[in-house]
Amino acid sequence: MAERRMFAKTIIDSDIFLDMPLSTQALYFHLSMRADDDGFINNSKKIQRMIGCGDDDLKLLIAKKFLLPFESGVVVIKHWRIHNYIQNDRYTETNYKFEKSTLNIDENKSYTFEETGRKLIKNKVINAGNELSPNCIHDGYTTDTQDRLGKVRLGKDNNTISKDIVSSTKVQHIIDSWNSLGLQKLVAINPNTNRYRLLNARIKEYGLDKVLEAIENIRYSRFLKGQNNKNWTITFDWLIKPNNFTKVLEGNYRDKGDSNNGGIKQDIKPSEEESEYNFNCY
Repeated sequence: MAERRMFAKTIIDSDIFLDMPLSTQALYFHLSMRADDDGFINNSKKIQRMIGCGDDDLKLLIAKKFLLPFESGVVVIKHWRIHNYIQNDRYTETNYKFEKSTLNIDENKSYTFEETGRKLIKNKVINAGNELSPNCIHDGYTTDTQDRLGKVRLGKDNNTISKDIVSSTKVQHIIDSWNSLGLQKLVAINPNTNRYRLLNARIKEYGLDKVLEAIENIRYSRFLKGQNNKNWTITFDWLIKPNNFTKVLEGNYRDKGDSNNGGIKQDIKPSEEESEYNFNCY
């Protein structure tokens, strides 16, 4: 691991970075200094405790997408390849090759889980002219838009997919739409979380417009917004489960005429263990 690291002023002088607490900024610098040559860190919580930062500082860096988390506990500096320019003869590839294989590079040279058309292949690049450029690790991508190291993986109930189709623009649009309902505030939809995978699955099945339509249907349901005899209110995580999503999208919970609770029978059986609710609808 190198003794020196660089930081791009375009990142650390940005409003979104400077608006964070000083403790969060300090944690970012310490994590960046201790990252490997691909920007991966496997002991972020240790570093956090070592410098006296709280859990909220680490969570904020993830929420603001300065860090990208993996289920293994490893994190990667999103803007690593903007900050650092490492010559091949000094470069040592990360030990976290599986996590690295799930990443792509966007047009600004930031790590992303999204499909962007530029794929990491160790520390080489296939340029537009198909000539290898060996100079530095910034050139470690290919312009093949069809292939990606992370293959699609569907669960039994189509709930999990490793091939990301949710762009940051889509995520923000969905967050804004949900928060406009005035329900429990949705702060973030972070990659490699169950929430992210479930949302990916729903977008893959129905498309972004239908996801937004389902959220809009909630606006016209007193029942889903808490006006029921169980004092239950819909959450985003409940919505994106497959069976629940279909019912909301089809308008099963929309207010109907002047009947009690918009025509929806209030028969809720909450179970914290199963994280499911049983609705008996017309």
